[in-house]
Amino acid sequence: MSHNPLQVARRVDAIEPFRVMEMVKAAASMVRAGQDVISMSVGEPDFTAPDVVARAAMDAIQRGATQYTESLGLPALRDAISAHYARAYGLDIPPQRIVVTAGASAGLLLACAALVADGDEVLMPDPSYPCNRHFVSAFGGRAVLVPSGPAERYQLTAAQVAGRWTERTRGVIVASPSNPTGTSMTPAQTRDVVAAVRARGGFSIVDEIYQGLYYGEKEGDRATSALSFGDDVITVNSFSKYFSMTGWRLGWLVLPESLVPAVEKLAQNLFICAPAIAQHAALAAFHDDAIAIFEERRREFRRRRDFLVPALRDLGFQVPVLPDGAFYVYADITQVNHPLAHDSSAFGMAVLRDALVALVPGDDFGFAAPKQHVRFSYATKYERIEQAVDRLATLIRR
Repeated sequence: MSHNPLQVARRVDAIEPFRVMEMVKAAASMVRAGQDVISMSVGEPDFTAPDVVARAAMDAIQRGATQYTESLGLPALRDAISAHYARAYGLDIPPQRIVVTAGASAGLLLACAALVADGDEVLMPDPSYPCNRHFVSAFGGRAVLVPSGPAERYQLTAAQVAGRWTERTRGVIVASPSNPTGTSMTPAQTRDVVAAVRARGGFSIVDEIYQGLYYGEKEGDRATSALSFGDDVITVNSFSKYFSMTGWRLGWLVLPESLVPAVEKLAQNLFICAPAIAQHAALAAFHDDAIAIFEERRREFRRRRDFLVPALRDLGFQVPVLPDGAFYVYADITQVNHPLAHDSSAFGMAVLRDALVALVPGDDFGFAAPKQHVRFSYATKYERIEQAVDRLATLIRR
């Protein structure tokens, strides 16, 4: 018996495919065929959770600590996150403002569910991580992408907020450090954006999932959290990047205390709670021996960046702003000596086919010159990055 296809809700039309996954699928197909592809595409650390975290997960399973937790998260984990802000950033963030979520994605989903209504507009920089605008679309809102180039560090500015704010605007979503550019907002830039939004009665959501992977001018420099600029700021964070726990699906929100009951109600209904085993394991991520491992990994990411950026510049890629966080380089390809250097999608496929290096075209990240840009991820071994550069050099200098 045949049936008519089910009618998909109109909101799905506003959500575009995640094109990076097409590159990932093509690369995976080549690997299955026996080709040695170097992946510089996926934004996932090549490191996994350290042994102390894995042992904590196994211990939780063995002692039966696998049942639902409170929707806001394990009290002990909220306390540990609060203590981490005090120790690492000198910030007093009460545990009652912290909500543990099923990854940063669930955190952004909950924040948008609480704050975005039909027809609302939310300002974001262009380029930016595509899922952020799709979280807004999922609740009937519209992301307004504001072209932000090297002069703005690819970040939103207070002047842009003032210039683009309308009666429909409800707030901003920014990320610092950013995917795809790896650039952070300066402390003054963050302060001024928050102040501009506050003056208009809006919300500021700051994605800080790469906050731990910050490479200041000197060793030991820390990123400045947007939480420094008022307790009305909302931040999203994650155990995926700095803490190397991508598939564990664990993150957190820091909210104004007045917003916690609304988000708790949403979390109870949409998620029940974040994964219990991951929460128990994450407690071990704050042990001194685990932090020492994460800091060693941060230094390794910086070493990779310090090799990759000059190497790309030597090959004609333009990187006008040194990425100071995350593990991405957003490079302009228009001066690269290649016949397809006017079209990042075609260029990316040519690099995959002819150099066996997988990178990401700019199409996913917005509408401001995406055909001119590609994103490199250096979340892969140093030796493989060296090989990738050699292959690119052979292709470009052919």
